[in-house]
Amino acid sequence: MANIAAIHELIEPIVREQGFDLVRVKMINTEVGPTLQVMAEDPATGQMLIDQCTTLSRAISEMLDEEDPIEEEYSLEVSSPGIDRPLTRAKDYALWAGHKVKIGLTEPMDGRKKFQGTLLGLETADGGEAVRVKLEDGSGEDVLLPMNRIDSAKLVLTDELLAATQPQQMN
Repeated sequence: MANIAAIHELIEPIVREQGFDLVRVKMINTEVGPTLQVMAEDPATGQMLIDQCTTLSRAISEMLDEEDPIEEEYSLEVSSPGIDRPLTRAKDYALWAGHKVKIGLTEPMDGRKKFQGTLLGLETADGGEAVRVKLEDGSGEDVLLPMNRIDSAKLVLTDELLAATQPQQMN
């Protein structure tokens, strides 16, 4: 299996050199086999255009061919994180506060691993960073989820999120 942390370290300088921020590096299994998924964004817009993805894909592909960090055959996918994006970095939790989110933990907390609600932001708790979420389960309770226990997190597509991600119209 590929060492994703090592691959991330190889890819990040290339992404930064192209003027983008690296959002996620992940190996996923698809119908056609393993795929190395690289998500990046333009820090000014939070998105990437198709030609930007193409240019970045070529640069990453050249490095991967040279370094050969993945033993098995795989496909490379370079994309924008999209509107209902994964939240992978501490700054994502602060930036997207106020929006709906789904979070899965690596191990249960209070008897559950999945949480859905409104993202309230990032805090420091018990010596580490934690994400505060106002639950949608009818309790209205706020929970504090330690970042080091988050397995997956993504925004939920809503009208408010769509409005927040639309380019501003010039008058």
